[in-house]
Amino acid sequence: MLAALAAGFAPALAGWRADAATAVDAAGPLDLALTGELTQGGWARGTAPRGVAALSLDGRPVAIAPDGQFLLAFDRDAAGRAELAVRFADGRTMAQPLTIAPRAWQIERVGVGLRPGTAPSAEWAARRAGELAQIKAARSVDNPAQGWRQRFIWPVQGRLSGRFGSQRIYNGTPGSYHSGLDIATGTSGTPFVAPADGVVILAAQSPFSLEGRLLMIDHGMGLNSAFLHCSELAVKVGDTVRQGQTIGRIGATGRVTGPHLHWSIKWRDSRLDPLLFTGPMPSR
Repeated sequence: MLAALAAGFAPALAGWRADAATAVDAAGPLDLALTGELTQGGWARGTAPRGVAALSLDGRPVAIAPDGQFLLAFDRDAAGRAELAVRFADGRTMAQPLTIAPRAWQIERVGVGLRPGTAPSAEWAARRAGELAQIKAARSVDNPAQGWRQRFIWPVQGRLSGRFGSQRIYNGTPGSYHSGLDIATGTSGTPFVAPADGVVILAAQSPFSLEGRLLMIDHGMGLNSAFLHCSELAVKVGDTVRQGQTIGRIGATGRVTGPHLHWSIKWRDSRLDPLLFTGPMPSR
C-alpha cells in the first residue's frame, strides 16, 4: 500500500517543486524539497532555502529548524487542498496549493442506532475534565526533540486489531473514528519501545478513566505519540528517550476489552496514521 501511495505522490511533489520554481525572481529557483505522504493522515518534510523567513500552512505558522528543515502533516479528515505560504526575508510572499489525496477508510455500516448511554456522574465528569486538561497541557509543551526527523519504528510487533481512521456508522449516524493503531500481542506485560527520539511529556501512573496508564512523548516540531492502556510505565515526565528504548509494557487499563497497545500520533491538532510513519508491520 505504501509503495503505491509513494508512487502516486511522487508526481505531486515533483509538481510542487516545478511550480515553485516558476514563482521566483532573479534570486534563483525555490525548491522546498518536500518528501513524504501528502494524504489524509499523512505528513511531509521539507527544507526551506536561504532567504525564507517564515512558512504557514492554511494560515497557521510552521516552525523551521535552524538547518531549514520543517514538518507538515494532514488530519484524517483533511480537505483535498491545503495552502503552503512562504514569506521571504525581503518581504516577498508566495503561496502554493497542495493536493491532499483522500483515503478509503474502513467503514462499517450498522443498521441500528447508537444506544443511548448513561449520563456521566458529576464526579466522573470532573475527573475527566482534569484528565483532558493534563493531556492538553502536555501537548502544549515544546521540546527541542529531534525524533520528527527520523523514520519511525514499530513500538512492538503484533496483530493489528484496530486500524487508524476506521469508523462505524449507526443507522446513518457516524460514530467516532479510531484515532490510532491497536497492536495486540495476546497478553499483558509485553514491553514496547519508543518509535523515535523524544521527551516524555505525560506519564500517568494512576490510570485515566478512558486511556488507562497513558504515556505521551514529544518528538519535536509539534509531533507527539500517545500510548494507551499500559500495564506499566518505564519512564517519567522529563525523561529523554531514544528510538528503540523500552518505555513501558502493554496492558488493559482504562476502558478496554483486552490487552493491547493503542498508539496514536498527532501534529498539533491533526490526527495522523502511524502506519504512514513506519511502513508495514514486519513479519515475525
